[in-house]
Amino acid sequence: MSQLTIEKPWQRWSIRFGVFVAMAILTIPGLWVVLTAFRPNIEVLARPAVWIPQNPTLDNFARLFGLSSEQQGLPVAQYFINSLVISITSTLVAVAIGMAGGYAFARFRFPGKGGLFLAFMLSRTVPGVALSLPLFIIWARLGLIDTSFGLILVYLAVNIPFTIWLTDGFFRQIPVDLSEAAQIDGCTRWQAFWKVEFPLARSGLASAAIFAFLTSWNEYALASQLTRTTASKTMPVGLMDFTAQFTVDWTGMSAMAVLIIIPALVLTFVVQKHLIAGLTFGGVK
Repeated sequence: MSQLTIEKPWQRWSIRFGVFVAMAILTIPGLWVVLTAFRPNIEVLARPAVWIPQNPTLDNFARLFGLSSEQQGLPVAQYFINSLVISITSTLVAVAIGMAGGYAFARFRFPGKGGLFLAFMLSRTVPGVALSLPLFIIWARLGLIDTSFGLILVYLAVNIPFTIWLTDGFFRQIPVDLSEAAQIDGCTRWQAFWKVEFPLARSGLASAAIFAFLTSWNEYALASQLTRTTASKTMPVGLMDFTAQFTVDWTGMSAMAVLIIIPALVLTFVVQKHLIAGLTFGGVK
């Protein structure tokens, strides 16, 4: 019989140190953006680089909203509303359709089931940038360029296959016997789903919703091609307002990036419990 290997203290601390170093390297770009948002422009251009802001300032955020005399404010509030409406709408619809599709793939047998599921998964392998030109041509002919509705349709096409795949895995982990027992006790198929299966898969659906929302909230490549004016531009596309022909306003761009990061962080912390439960659902038998 093989002996159980006992992890030594130095091995445990070596692993922890390695993870800490890896995470520190991964967080450096984000930390640099946050620090740059509070720097004066002279520190950004300084050589050698100034890592820790010597004179922290909120002027970069003030200039975003037109509260400074140096620069006219940007329509940040409109960009935020556009991003919020597009992200929430596309997320709710994608989760509703994905939940129905995932449940159908997990519980029912029908002709072409395997091929259809494979087609959904293969659609995720196509880079969004590769679709920008054909999407632009089709959307231009349909009159959907520079509209929130057109961008919502694009994000639905991106999020629904992933949501179906994710919810299909969650529903497969729920024993079908629970639904059958509820129907024997007098529940309809819909009541068995809503009162028995849906509560058990709620954490998984929350995880799918979070990923769908963050995908829509942070997406730039397609949004930059399909939006033109303030009426439809999202927050990531608004970052390009800080670029000119020969210069880039790094401090203003970083301040805008911080405003983009904050809602995503708040959402992640609020639903952290459901996110962890959803990702670990079915991991323990």
